Amino acid sequence: MKKVTKLVGTYPRGFMVWMTPLVPIINLCHPDIAKSVLSASAAVALKDVFVYSFLKPWLGDGLLVSAGEKWSRHRRMLTPAFHFNILKPYVKIFNDSTNIMHAKWQRLISEGNIRLNLFEHVSLMTLDSLQKCVFSFDSNCQEKPSEYIATILELSALVSRRNQQPLLHMDLLYHLTPDGMRFRKACNIVHEFTDAVIRERRHTLPSQGLDDFLKDKAKSKTLDFIDVLLLTKDEDGKELSDEDIRAEADTFMFEGHDTTASGLSWILYNLARHPEYQERCRQEVQELLRDREPEEIEWDDLARLPFLTMCIKESLRLHPPVTAISRCCSQDIPLSDGRIIPKGVICIISIFGIHHNPSVWLDPEVLTILPPILLSGPRNCIGQTFAMSEMKVVLALTLLRFRVLPDDKEPRRKPELILRSEDGLWLRVEPLSVGTK
Repeated sequence: MKKVTKLVGTYPRGFMVWMTPLVPIINLCHPDIAKSVLSASAAVALKDVFVYSFLKPWLGDGLLVSAGEKWSRHRRMLTPAFHFNILKPYVKIFNDSTNIMHAKWQRLISEGNIRLNLFEHVSLMTLDSLQKCVFSFDSNCQEKPSEYIATILELSALVSRRNQQPLLHMDLLYHLTPDGMRFRKACNIVHEFTDAVIRERRHTLPSQGLDDFLKDKAKSKTLDFIDVLLLTKDEDGKELSDEDIRAEADTFMFEGHDTTASGLSWILYNLARHPEYQERCRQEVQELLRDREPEEIEWDDLARLPFLTMCIKESLRLHPPVTAISRCCSQDIPLSDGRIIPKGVICIISIFGIHHNPSVWLDPEVLTILPPILLSGPRNCIGQTFAMSEMKVVLALTLLRFRVLPDDKEPRRKPELILRSEDGLWLRVEPLSVGTK
């Protein structure tokens, strides 16, 4: 325990320590210290079972929950699914889903509703996009109720609520509660949907042959996430099992919608509070799309929005969608200054704390648009290019068509599974006239 007490220090040094009856917990708030933990081998920095186990009945052994060799194998096998050749056609889907959301906004504004809950609208839009990218399925969930989409949202809320109630961390007790029973039922609904898609695709693949299948896909529609998972093989020529494919597809649906929706909502909030940055982003988009019909962001455009990209990254620093991750050390982890994080300690890596640490940032609470500091490491998000591409498309089209203004009531940050705002994130939205464009 002496090694634990030596870690106590001031916030800028990166440590805050507290104890539970069973195990010490360390909150890491500096990138150098966090890197030491995250760079350790999977056998040293295991994912903390108390946090991730709540998701396992839903997400199985997908990338978010798995660790060790299984995580490494799946990470290698899934990397081709995020190659730019696969992602490039998704930009069309992002445009279409954004257009549907904007049509809703125009209708609501015409009815006198200028205050919009951005979290609600953007979450449905990202779920709409993901269903098309993962399953090639159009539920029209932005316009009408969808049982599958409603179930995804319910599962996220149930896991978040359970995480905040320590007495319900015990599986035996939780499964007896109404929330526990709803959680099991919701998992079954999501799994049945994903299993049905996998079965249908498994049936299709052998009858066509892989080469013909890929050619047909290229002509008819986007190669979706399920297709790629079914076609991928490891270095020994082994495929993913149906259970593995379901786990990764369900993980992508969960991780891909909430995090992107949170990031987009807070970006619009920050630009509403900084109209000078908002206008500069808008001018950049207007110049890019000058005399272009229809108004649509293309793949090659994504690299031509440097100021908008900097605004996105700085907003992600101020309001990171995932505020913390955790690891449980199965061995001592040495730090560069000679101190040691002992075996058995749970490390909470505070992404929010790192992003607001005054020893790292000059003005940590101020939106400062400068070329971002790169802090990524060996376990960076596999879907980061997908997410960044979607955020650029949605933000560019939104600023082209609307002006966002702060609401009278300042939102209060609410960290759950992702960073939300209490009672939603409300902004005033004004359509731009044709002449303004």
